[in-house]
Amino acid sequence: MNILSRFNRRSTPQSAPADNRQVVNNAGGYVFDITPQARVRRFLTLGTESGTYYVSPAALTADNAEFLVEYAAEHTADLVREIVEISTSGRAPRQNPALFALAAAASVGDVDGRRAALAALPQVARTGTHLFLFAGYIEQFRGWGRGLRRAVANWYLDKPVDALAFQAVKYRQREGWTHRDLLRLSHPAATEDERRRLLDWICGRATELDGLAVVEGFQRAQTAPADQVPALVREYRLGWEMLPDAALNTPEVWEALLDNGIRRLR
Repeated sequence: MNILSRFNRRSTPQSAPADNRQVVNNAGGYVFDITPQARVRRFLTLGTESGTYYVSPAALTADNAEFLVEYAAEHTADLVREIVEISTSGRAPRQNPALFALAAAASVGDVDGRRAALAALPQVARTGTHLFLFAGYIEQFRGWGRGLRRAVANWYLDKPVDALAFQAVKYRQREGWTHRDLLRLSHPAATEDERRRLLDWICGRATELDGLAVVEGFQRAQTAPADQVPALVREYRLGWEMLPDAALNTPEVWEALLDNGIRRLR
């Protein structure tokens, strides 16, 4: 056996470092380490749910989540800026990583960093589903203190009333949360008559629906005969999530939904 043939200055096996700056990866090979900032961007953009050939999704998620929480505690303001940039620029296919990171920043960071994270909530949690996800994530870190209650209340107070009404009927419940749950926790004090009536309706209190067109359309669609639903979809610009399940079995309803535009189906 020619043992000297194993010595080669022109190539390095994967099991040995080619450079002293390299670190061991999950496959047992050696790679150049990435910076903490690059790792944060990778987490916010790609998440961790798919895992890799060498590490399970659960292990990868635990490792990255622990790193992110440590980063949030030490670099809260920087993390919030990265979250907002990646979320609002559309660089991530899903919002879950950004919402988890925002919840971490709003919980473990310094005082100014936590305030910045909560102030960024409307920019990152742009839909009702996003808000419900954030609520679930933040309960993994902290309770409902005054700052968190105020931030969630402002989500309901700062949106235009028609946009908030659309969110209320399109995303009625997700992730074990409802809008009524969040209103009960945050206690928003609405000053406009339409907004106050909308919040009353969300909480199940009897109220007039004048000016709340999409809510009126949603209510009518729940009890309308199947042959009347397409007209309601067109009149009130309803999305498919706002319709009873039985109505979605009718081709005419889908024609009306398509007439409203594919945007409503997303």
